[in-house]
Amino acid sequence: MCPVPAGAVAPLRSGLEVAPLHDARVLTRGGVQARIVLDGQVYALRITRAGKLILTK
Repeated sequence: MCPVPAGAVAPLRSGLEVAPLHDARVLTRGGVQARIVLDGQVYALRITRAGKLILTK
């Protein structure tokens, strides 16, 4: 799998809009967890042993 450059964009299903594309391994700095803030609320993004992503409040 090739690394995704920070700030890269990828087309959404509609093909008309683009959304930022972030590599989860970059967000976690090579670890398994990152914290994300939205409107003052902190969320935890976790990579499981099975390679799945879980986002919790």
